[in-house]
Amino acid sequence: MEASPHPSIIHIKVLYSERYSLNTCSGWSFAMIQMKTRLFAPLLLLSLFAAAASAQNLSVKLEGQVVCCADCWAEADRTKVEYGTAEDLLKAKSCVAGGDPTLLAVREGDGFTLYQLEQGKFRLPGKDWLEYVGQRVAVTGTVRKKKERSAINVDTLEVLAASIAEREAANVLGQEVELTLKDPFGAEQRLSALKGRIVVLNFWATYCVPCRKEMPDLAAIQNEYAALGVQVVGASVDEAEDRGKVLQFIKETRVNFPIWMGASTADMMRFGLGVALPGTVIIGRDGRVAKIISGIVNQADLKKQIDTMLASAERTAAAERKREQAAAVKEKPGEASSVPS
Repeated sequence: MEASPHPSIIHIKVLYSERYSLNTCSGWSFAMIQMKTRLFAPLLLLSLFAAAASAQNLSVKLEGQVVCCADCWAEADRTKVEYGTAEDLLKAKSCVAGGDPTLLAVREGDGFTLYQLEQGKFRLPGKDWLEYVGQRVAVTGTVRKKKERSAINVDTLEVLAASIAEREAANVLGQEVELTLKDPFGAEQRLSALKGRIVVLNFWATYCVPCRKEMPDLAAIQNEYAALGVQVVGASVDEAEDRGKVLQFIKETRVNFPIWMGASTADMMRFGLGVALPGTVIIGRDGRVAKIISGIVNQADLKKQIDTMLASAERTAAAERKREQAAAVKEKPGEASSVPS
């Protein structure tokens, strides 16, 4: 019998059990065929699993809003109430610091799906996702299923829109906002009366623990910068009947700057802050809002901001003096010579 010029083709089909259709050429033993099929079948299964895993690891693009945790997101119907207020961002600091996973809320149909953000090729500018909380972003990366929810390993990130708190603050920046309150002795005080100075306006309350914590830093700013035309003012949300508590607070924390009483959450909102305490606004010499800080102030950052504003004010003043000198020289009449011709 003539031998076949080509080796036979072995067809393997795996459907949860081994079924083989074998067409063998002469010279091949049945044992050899069995051995080869037993080698090829696991390899085929492995390749199928690898293909399935590869399909799951395909890069996807998601657009949504970065949120600090599932609990804060669930505090309201997010189809009606936008996340990302100043109060939300203030809460986010403690959520992220406490280890809550940062999430991406993606709109799908009538609801939202939450994806846990994990670092892939994208390099965070800081140690966590905090600075992106509240912002609308577009991310690309691979999605994988975890115990509670899916996670995306972020390879790229693009900010599409600022948070509502950032948008509201942007509307206030550069604007003049009046504030009229009373000091603990009943005298009316107006913010506009301090125009010409840099004002550090701090909103606080006697019952606010973080407020008590930041008072020494504010007192240090008052000590260091008062001679340079900087005035710290504490606007308490305590009412007139809490005057005793306010005076006790001033004594205990050794406050060395004016305290006004009767501020409200509405006042805070007018300055671009949320309703959470503490909150601080820095106002320039022109009476316009220059900086909005939600939460406890960082003394180093606050000093940097004030130094920048002082330097800018000095440059402006120097330029104004130069213009005035030039105008005076131009307007000065020429003196006639007293030497006879």
